Amino acid sequence: RILQPRVAATFSAAFSVALSFASTALRRTLNTSVSTLAKRTKMSTPELAQLEKLVKDQGDKVRALKSAGASKDEVTAAVAELTKLKQELADKTPKAPTKKEFNRGVFEDLLKRRFFYAPSFELYGGVAGLYDYGPVGCAVKANFINTWRQHFVLEEGMLEVDCTSLTPHAVLKSSGHVDRFSDVMVKDMKTGDCHRADHLLEDVVEKMLQEPKITPELKEELTIILAQLDNYKKEDLGRIFAKFAIKSPLGNELSEPVDFNMMFATSIGPTGLLKGFLRPETAQGIFLCFKRLYDFNNGRLPFAGAQIGKAFRNEIAPRSGLLRVREFEMAEIEHFVDPLNKNHPKFKFVSHLEVPLFDACSQMDGKQPQLMTLGDAVSKGVIANETLGYFLGRIYLFMARIGIDVKRLRFRQHMKNEMAHYACDCWDAELHTSYGWIECVGCADRSCFDLEQHSKATNVAMVASEQLPEPIVKEVVQVLPDKGKVGKAYKKEAKAIFEYFAALDEAGALDLKAQLANGPVTVKVADTDVQIAPDMVKIERTTIKEHERKFTPSVIEPSFGIGRIVYSLLEHTFAVRDGDEQRTWLRLPPIMAPVKCSLLPLSNQEEFQPFLHQLAQAMAREGVSYRLDDSSTGIGRRYARTDEIAIPFGVTIDFQTVKDNTATLRERDSMQQIRLKLDAIAPLVAQLASGALLWESAVAQHGLLAPSAEAS
Repeated sequence: RILQPRVAATFSAAFSVALSFASTALRRTLNTSVSTLAKRTKMSTPELAQLEKLVKDQGDKVRALKSAGASKDEVTAAVAELTKLKQELADKTPKAPTKKEFNRGVFEDLLKRRFFYAPSFELYGGVAGLYDYGPVGCAVKANFINTWRQHFVLEEGMLEVDCTSLTPHAVLKSSGHVDRFSDVMVKDMKTGDCHRADHLLEDVVEKMLQEPKITPELKEELTIILAQLDNYKKEDLGRIFAKFAIKSPLGNELSEPVDFNMMFATSIGPTGLLKGFLRPETAQGIFLCFKRLYDFNNGRLPFAGAQIGKAFRNEIAPRSGLLRVREFEMAEIEHFVDPLNKNHPKFKFVSHLEVPLFDACSQMDGKQPQLMTLGDAVSKGVIANETLGYFLGRIYLFMARIGIDVKRLRFRQHMKNEMAHYACDCWDAELHTSYGWIECVGCADRSCFDLEQHSKATNVAMVASEQLPEPIVKEVVQVLPDKGKVGKAYKKEAKAIFEYFAALDEAGALDLKAQLANGPVTVKVADTDVQIAPDMVKIERTTIKEHERKFTPSVIEPSFGIGRIVYSLLEHTFAVRDGDEQRTWLRLPPIMAPVKCSLLPLSNQEEFQPFLHQLAQAMAREGVSYRLDDSSTGIGRRYARTDEIAIPFGVTIDFQTVKDNTATLRERDSMQQIRLKLDAIAPLVAQLASGALLWESAVAQHGLLAPSAEAS
């Protein structure tokens, strides 16, 4: 992340960094794994209240020192004390016990054994950060995309585009990715292995903090290092690595830290002269389509562009499975809105939602996320505007819709040191997994930055307009070039000179006019010196009437990491049958299930085949995906196999089917069964799978079969 040097005039940038130490430390502490949280000691409510008061008082002291323009030493000491108090509070805050301890090894064994996903190029040893989705994983991801498209694109009337992954250098230069899209890297000088410097430092410092003989002074210093970690540049990291003689994980010497740009570079075309990259995000394609989308929307705001597609980031050290990879799927929305009116007409439909908000002040004061309605959050200024609040509400509803445990969801607001200088507000939807809190959706008010950058680079106005109810009379400075004289003098270069004139602001135009009063003026146009004679341009102040207002729209951007959400969803829905720890299953909601129904003959009897064929055809007509398992394995084991891949419903053909043309329909979560006619099964499963009908309604209509142990 890039620290933005916006601080009060009486307070240096170093103080602003110091002020963020405590919040960053708290965030890192809260991201500790579940196993670590389980070991934490508990405190009584009065003790916690006292500790919370100490944190608040110390936070007030830090802010007071900053406002008073205190010395750097005073502020640093106060911040160090605040950091210690916050860590103590986070360590000793009781955590809600989990129903059962999550076994990641068993969970990941299930995903790989049933081929949800697996390392790419496995036969050749694999490549870190690259994964292949198998049949089940592909189906879950496809269901995610379909549900996302329904929830956002269709229900919100968005305009979907599909832009190319190959992106010219000039585009990403304008967006800032060429210069700033980088992490700091160190290299093992013996093996050549590369490590992300901040991650390696974090691992080393956390191990040092666990040493039983650590001195209080060293512990305090290491705590501050952890708190500052997100703010360190390569020079800072280099000094710390040298001070503590940090080695590679194998104990070898490390190189000096260097900036590593995470984009995959390539060339476009056979000459190799047109440089480009594989896109690191899908957003830029939408920005470049703005003018066409604006025209398609009949020149009206607000509107949203949406895109689902691949993005590529050359991570230094990919880890944590699908959570940090080099090629991944994104779903992004760019909602274009008038910067003077960020109200949303549908905000009233989500304003009542009570969601867990971890705002910047709570992070700074060492508090836990607070439940708050979106309406209250916007009215109190916690969330910057209605449009941003509306999308947070829609994200929350989408997460619940696909089966995310909303008790393990929070919205965390970016601290000032995390946000880009142009951003008005930014929130991350974070999901809790066995790896800690994981950022899965970013929702930012990006202001007008992106459109302005591309407009500046291309000299193409990326603006919207609105008719004014009454014309506005205003005084302006006009720059009127004599196109005949400029064209005659400079011919091919004339176009660049006209663009130079058009780009002059009022101050620049008046300055040029003053210089021309003394004769010809030499100016720099497209890196070339050009002499402008006084008769080539007329600069004058005049009064005009404006009948329309032109402006660059602001952008609200929800950005979804599909792989991260899918992985978190699978963790959230992983379960073990009571009384049988070997029987693991996934309780994905039907809309997300890879297959909606299994067809299971009780045995391999030939007389069952016509009924299976009849059911298969009926399922296909209803658009219900099904999986036939007619193996010789016992019916109980086959139920377990379908549960493992989250199939919500199963039809069993048995000897009674031959007699009366009925079959049993089993529901995965409850393992309850009902019995009904064959021709009624496919339409019923279609309703259940789409969510149009609940299982309880089906039971009420058809009656519940007597419970029995599932045969092995």
